Amino acid sequence: MALATTTALTLTTLSACGGSDSGSDSKSLEMWTFKQSHVGALRAAATEFKKETGISVKVEVYTPDDAYTTKVQSAAKTNGLPDVLEVHSDGEDFVLGAAGVTADLQDQVPDAWSGRFQEAIKGSGTVTPQKFKESQAKDSTFKGVEEGQRFSVPLTAGTFGIVYANKRKLADAGITKAPATWEEFLAAVEATHHKDPKTGGISLGLKVKSTGLTWVLQPLAFAQLGKQAYWDLFGKDKAGDFGSANGTKVLSMYDQLTPYWMPGTQTLSIDEADQAFAQGKSAFAVGGTFTLAFLQQNDMKADDVFAFGLPAPKGGAVPDRALGPLALTGLSLTATSEQPENAKKWMEFLSGTDVAARFAKESADLPATELGADSAKVLGPALTAMIESFDGTGETTYDPSLNDFRPPGYDQDVAGEVLTNLSPLGRETPAQTGAKLRELNSDYWATQ
Repeated sequence: MALATTTALTLTTLSACGGSDSGSDSKSLEMWTFKQSHVGALRAAATEFKKETGISVKVEVYTPDDAYTTKVQSAAKTNGLPDVLEVHSDGEDFVLGAAGVTADLQDQVPDAWSGRFQEAIKGSGTVTPQKFKESQAKDSTFKGVEEGQRFSVPLTAGTFGIVYANKRKLADAGITKAPATWEEFLAAVEATHHKDPKTGGISLGLKVKSTGLTWVLQPLAFAQLGKQAYWDLFGKDKAGDFGSANGTKVLSMYDQLTPYWMPGTQTLSIDEADQAFAQGKSAFAVGGTFTLAFLQQNDMKADDVFAFGLPAPKGGAVPDRALGPLALTGLSLTATSEQPENAKKWMEFLSGTDVAARFAKESADLPATELGADSAKVLGPALTAMIESFDGTGETTYDPSLNDFRPPGYDQDVAGEVLTNLSPLGRETPAQTGAKLRELNSDYWATQ
């Protein structure tokens, strides 16, 4: 998450700062965001909000994330915070809440408001028992929060494991529709790579060690093995862990991508990998729902791509596997706002179905609000396909927020680095990789 430990330490003593600048005008609010792609949509919503309520909202953006963090820190020290902050959900919001920078919204978000959000994320921003437990850790960045407190409401939602395919490159290779299965996906990549070995492969920001593991291998393994057998990969029992036959099988499937990675993809950051795709240096990119907005900022239109959830193997245990949504960003009310009621009206306004649909179309990002069956008429095929990737049951949905089956302290980046030696580097076999992941898991379990 965006705010690091140093931020928490810096902000911890700032809770007693005074009111915001916007307090001089009872009909004016101020909001800050770190998402450039959200600015236009938020300002358009502010125009509608003023027509409806007479309350104006000034929306300002500060990017990148580090600059935003610095801005918030500085403003907290100098009595200059806005009324509303866009925050990273279920992380940054807790840090700011623990520091007293943002207000506790517990009991201030009635069902009529929270009920608008997608079911899986309606409680986002709330300190759950699990989050409270995490806050007790010695190195926690949100130490001091209390169970049940709420420091944000969700604004955008999404997930990882979304594949983007360049329609033109696919057409050049004789492909006119998005792959529906893992097998079709591999065939499509082979075809584009055969057509142009230099620019027909896959880009993924593997410099961030965990991306291959969490965005590709894990949803693939869930679909191939089913929920329980997928969980067993991380368990203590060697009969089902990464060193088992199941482990070797899913690692071998992941290894099928090895010939098709964009050269040097292991050295690319996430943004660099997405930018390479937008520039035509790869035919496929793996990212998240939020990637589409970045592609558009880099001059690639939504109509230029197929967007779809990483396909499941045809013969796997869950061939209709869905991808569970997470709350990605939220809205926090600053503790120093002199217009908390008006600010909450603005936050609730943004959750309205029509407002959220327009926000999604304008920003190319998925809203936290449940849009209903008619959303495809507003959003277009790319955003609609991403929403449809959420369509599953508890048994068929890969939920990236569930991690309690792993050993406590499990570090995804360490495991991801092991995986990189299998693919794309090809330094080890699936069996060797499985043995190393087994050893890693065992070490974590042994410390408990």
